Amino acid sequence: MQLKEKIAAKKFVVLGEFEPPKGADFSSFLKNVNLIRGRVDAFVVPEMANAVLKASSLGGCAFLEREGIGAVLQVCCRDRNRLALQADILSAGALGVKNIMGVTGVDISYGDHPHARTVNDLDLLELLDTINKLQDGKDLAGVDLRGTPQFCVGSTVDMGASGDLLKIELEDIDKKIDLGVEYLVTNPVFDMRRLQQFVKRIDTEKVAVIPTVLLLKSAGMARYIDRNVKGISVPAEMIRDIQKAPDKPKECIKIAGETINRLKDMGMAGVLISTVGWEDRLPQILDMAKL
Repeated sequence: MQLKEKIAAKKFVVLGEFEPPKGADFSSFLKNVNLIRGRVDAFVVPEMANAVLKASSLGGCAFLEREGIGAVLQVCCRDRNRLALQADILSAGALGVKNIMGVTGVDISYGDHPHARTVNDLDLLELLDTINKLQDGKDLAGVDLRGTPQFCVGSTVDMGASGDLLKIELEDIDKKIDLGVEYLVTNPVFDMRRLQQFVKRIDTEKVAVIPTVLLLKSAGMARYIDRNVKGISVPAEMIRDIQKAPDKPKECIKIAGETINRLKDMGMAGVLISTVGWEDRLPQILDMAKL
């Protein structure tokens, strides 16, 4: 079942985030994907996550589709102007990519090429409007296309926003829905209570909310996220459990699996599992979550 159909049928969606390699050798990328082929509905291929140079999302998606594996293309405002973005989207449609996800992109200063120039020719809502227009058969100049791409369109949502920023975030959700967005991926979730409070403010009949479950690697990583990543809190007991565990990676996998089960019990639309380089641990997480 395609991602679009599964979302429409209100079935629990499982997405896996797989970063393409920093290089032209995709063998380990494919090896890790094959470990869970058939257990994940689609693989999200980030577009240079954290502004670190890697093979492109389009390249990774084309590679997966060639292998008969469903992929989600990330299109990022940060790196390309409107011409290049439209070209990539049209190319993805021609290459058989059926799912797309508009993202803003992490600031270049955090990455490994801090002197690169940020583009941001289009903001996120403008990018989603571009996808919508291309699917309707016209480019941003109003010129008719010869063949139109069709996607299951998604984007991101910041559930950690507060105050006026939260108000803007909620208003933007309505705008994204009007632009054809069918699913929204949250930032990493550790605090279920906070997620429940946020989701109550969204009409989940109109858009699927898919939380991100981030695989922690250590108590230090959990503590750093809790202290330094805005809008994300990691419960103190979770950090203590990792710190006390004799097998810390096993405990982190257990936490991820239990988090997924809680999301299922809450009736969430699905989950995006992000392992940040530990893709070979994904089978164990899926086993723990009985997926």
